Amino acid sequence: MSAKSFDAIVIGAGQAGTPLAGRLNAAGMSVALIERKLVGGTCVNTGCIPTKTMVASAYAAHLARRAADYGVTLGGPVGVDYKAIKARKDKVSGASRAGLETWIAGMEKCTLYRGHARFVTANTVRVGAELLTAPKIFLNTGGRASVPDLPGVHDIPYLTNSSMMDLDVLPSHLIVVGGSYISLEFAQMFRRFGSQVTVIEKAPRLTGREDEDTSAAILSILENEGIAVHVGAGDISFAKQGGDIAVTFSAGEPAAVGSHVLLALGRVPNTDDLGLDKAGVAVDQRGFVVVDDQ
Repeated sequence: MSAKSFDAIVIGAGQAGTPLAGRLNAAGMSVALIERKLVGGTCVNTGCIPTKTMVASAYAAHLARRAADYGVTLGGPVGVDYKAIKARKDKVSGASRAGLETWIAGMEKCTLYRGHARFVTANTVRVGAELLTAPKIFLNTGGRASVPDLPGVHDIPYLTNSSMMDLDVLPSHLIVVGGSYISLEFAQMFRRFGSQVTVIEKAPRLTGREDEDTSAAILSILENEGIAVHVGAGDISFAKQGGDIAVTFSAGEPAAVGSHVLLALGRVPNTDDLGLDKAGVAVDQRGFVVVDDQ
């Protein structure tokens, strides 16, 4: 089978790949844009746009509960319709994705291929039954949630930041394993929706990249909203307990038992299944492309 030729191939129609394809197309280049899942990548589908849409709903619920502090009287307890919150999130995210797809379709010299790209040679990739070749190939494959091989983790139905977006029921008790930005955003969001929330972090403090004063302030905010936080958790393991999930986090301490577990333990790059070795591209132990400065 002969390969279809392009001036450039962009693998991944995410936050960088789609604008790059647009710029190349505007410069008169023919472009093959390849996406194996959803156009827009993390930001449009499971990150920035959908989570901030949900954060807005959580903030509205939080303010409504504090209405009396502002001299506003409500007719009764503040309720949350989680299915309606998810539907609103899906609508906002879907509209953004549809807008990108329309933009791509309007690019004169850009062809969108839906499928998994794998390198055949340094300048040729296969997408399904199609062979595509170009002198310039750009990787915009993004990342996914890291799932460390913790004891019992594969014996439970855990959630990640992506699968959390598909959840259509409000957890009665959400246990969040991880104490950085993504984990704490979800923790506060679901506490404001009405879930009981527990955060478990193996480091001695939350948001370890921030200074100690900032970490302490974040901890205070979360605890004041009723979120249980455990830091210094050196022995994290998971087990089913009836219809719930038990998370052991420290020797001598009782396990946290919740209805749902969210793993927010960092990100790994989507480079392990591209056949980069056939393109002569090296990656380090974490999966990041090794750049030769020479």
